[in-house]
Amino acid sequence: MATSTFRNKNMVRPKKGGAAKRRRCLVQRRRLIALGLSEEAVAKLQTHEVRDMLKRPTKTAAMIAKAQA
Repeated sequence: MATSTFRNKNMVRPKKGGAAKRRRCLVQRRRLIALGLSEEAVAKLQTHEVRDMLKRPTKTAAMIAKAQA
């Protein structure tokens, strides 16, 4: 057994796959739609914007309700 990979746990840790990443993005977009944001608006957002909006969902929901009123 090679000792370099055995000692260095960063070399043998599992890595994120593309399919899992796309699935997480889809779930996050669905969460924004459930909060009340329109599908067209969610489709235009970048992934980092989606994540930033979901960090504080109560503020996001309040912002959406205020915009719709």
